[in-house]
Amino acid sequence: MKAMIGVDIGTTSTKAVAYDLQGNVQAYANISYPLYQDTPDTAEEDPEEIFSAVVEVLTQVTRKAALNPGDLQGVSFSAAMHSLILLDKDKQPLSRAITWADNRSAKYAQQLKENGLGEKLYQKTGTPIHPMTPLSKIMWLRHEKPELFKKAHYFIGIKDYVLYKIFGQLVMDYSLASATGLFNIHQMTWDAEALKTAGITAKQLPQLVDTTYQLHGLNSAYAKVTGIDANVPFVIGASDGVLSNLGVNAIDPGVLAVTIGTSGAVRTVVDKPTTDPQGRLFCYALTKDKWVIGGPVNNGGIVFRWVRDQLFAPEKITAEQMRVDTYEILTEIAEKIPAGSDGLLFHPYLGGERAPIWDANARGSFFGLTRQHTRAHMVRAALEGIVYNLYMVMLQIEGVAGKPKAIQATGGFARSELWRQMLADIFEQKVTIPQSFESSCLGAAVIGMLSLDLVDDLSAVKSMVGSTNVHQPNPANFSVYRELIPIWIRVGRAMASEYANIANFQRTHLAAHRNTKMGADIEQNNNSNS
Repeated sequence: MKAMIGVDIGTTSTKAVAYDLQGNVQAYANISYPLYQDTPDTAEEDPEEIFSAVVEVLTQVTRKAALNPGDLQGVSFSAAMHSLILLDKDKQPLSRAITWADNRSAKYAQQLKENGLGEKLYQKTGTPIHPMTPLSKIMWLRHEKPELFKKAHYFIGIKDYVLYKIFGQLVMDYSLASATGLFNIHQMTWDAEALKTAGITAKQLPQLVDTTYQLHGLNSAYAKVTGIDANVPFVIGASDGVLSNLGVNAIDPGVLAVTIGTSGAVRTVVDKPTTDPQGRLFCYALTKDKWVIGGPVNNGGIVFRWVRDQLFAPEKITAEQMRVDTYEILTEIAEKIPAGSDGLLFHPYLGGERAPIWDANARGSFFGLTRQHTRAHMVRAALEGIVYNLYMVMLQIEGVAGKPKAIQATGGFARSELWRQMLADIFEQKVTIPQSFESSCLGAAVIGMLSLDLVDDLSAVKSMVGSTNVHQPNPANFSVYRELIPIWIRVGRAMASEYANIANFQRTHLAAHRNTKMGADIEQNNNSNS
């Protein structure tokens, strides 16, 4: 049996799937690792923990697939965008991997927005100005961590680090490069003005390569550990977002991919680099002639988790004792509430927000609460707020690429019939749930097959992806949402002017509280020791 392995290096775990050449799953492995959040704005990972996870999933999936010598045709990679690792002159890590969720560079992103340079750089790079980007992070390091910045000889991402450890080559694919804020999507090279703004040179960045680039000569030690023959080619692949579009067969014009996992995104494919006049949408490379435009949201499933933990803690304990899924219980509760939650609106900005508002200071809120509203209303309003936010991203895409003609929905939320119907009702579009296991892994495998001439073009994915559910919009529901969405938009705009003020208050008082608690703990320890 001929096979390809697709690997997805994600924010909280790394996954690997072995597929046969028709896209059927042969084996699966998933290894998790922690996200370090030492301060409210910090979100880092340990590069060595991620590297170990990559080696382990490759080892597990190779063993589970029980492939014969010569069966494995290649390994191809997907990875989360916007990560940044500093290396010294010997290419050893000086820092953890700073992830997309890290907001410490918010001040410098805001400066770029205010001085007009940000808009100019966006039009060249296709990356919205935001603390998520390596551009903003490098600016923050240069000003706030000057000693660390001076020691750094190289600035790379997590996939670059993993492949360097395995092959000794420091390379970055066009797709991940196009998400750094440092890459000119029109010239397909590092952008001189962006580099100057960051304060680095092109020599401090990896070599740029196409997403079909092959690496050969697997390190013998890792070949022995994983059981992968040293002659098996590795394909560099692309970013998780664009490969998810490929993995759910959302690569034709007008097909929209909506994904909600911990975070979320709305994306569509165009045939050339395209930017938004207002700088709200990203434009990332899939291949040289296929580009994915769209918007990422911070607040997807993580909001549902907050509702579960903070508003339904007793139900969570009961569910754990009964060994049932708490989310299923919450969904059943929300289903009893009518569309629109009887006028209760929720803005889901619990962790700042990227698209559609690009404001790291944004904060969540319930609006319209009355004595008649219950926790059940609150859980449904939270789910609706997540989808309202995605709908706003869709409207921005529509302004650049035209009205979508089909929606492919994926992610953990896609397992919920309520959420699928809610998506169809709010978007007023037919929603299809593709039968695709780990879409970014499948996308990686398909682009690997293209690189190795195992398929003629990316359209081969169509025969690998079926459909599991199709939902049509309910006219009674979408008429309610038509009334509420304009109110939701106006309320959000009215609150936007106060986001920075409340965020600054929270940071100041949280720091003061933390220092007071630390002092009390130290005093208690001293008293105990004496």
